[in-house]
Amino acid sequence: MPEMRSGVNLSRIMRAAGCLGITQLIVEGNRKADPKISRGAEEHLSIRQCRTLEPVIKKLADDNYPVIGLEQTTGSHNLFTFDFPKKCILLIGHERTGIPELQLKLCDAMVEIPVFGFPDSYNASTAAIMAMYEYCKQHS
Repeated sequence: MPEMRSGVNLSRIMRAAGCLGITQLIVEGNRKADPKISRGAEEHLSIRQCRTLEPVIKKLADDNYPVIGLEQTTGSHNLFTFDFPKKCILLIGHERTGIPELQLKLCDAMVEIPVFGFPDSYNASTAAIMAMYEYCKQHS
């Protein structure tokens, strides 16, 4: 995930990842989790911090990890009908700017969450949690 503007979003994503049994998060930047929100999940996750995501994504893609972007784009698949590869990277967008163009080009597929009202998108941590849950539901 990119460096989140909000430590709250990062902490919520960490907590959900821990609950779902996800073992590794790769985080751009140096934002720290709020332990009151993450509830210690960071102690059970392998958290890799990096300056920029592109080289990490490219390396994992070269190691045969498909890159699935969570973003509203033309051609995005509905999250709830998409078949996640068992071994994959879920790329989460920034709260305000989404997934940058350079990273979009590295994605093998895009998924989006249907929105039935207003506003027209979910909060970054909410969307990430929904996507991680859907992945885990398919690959429990």
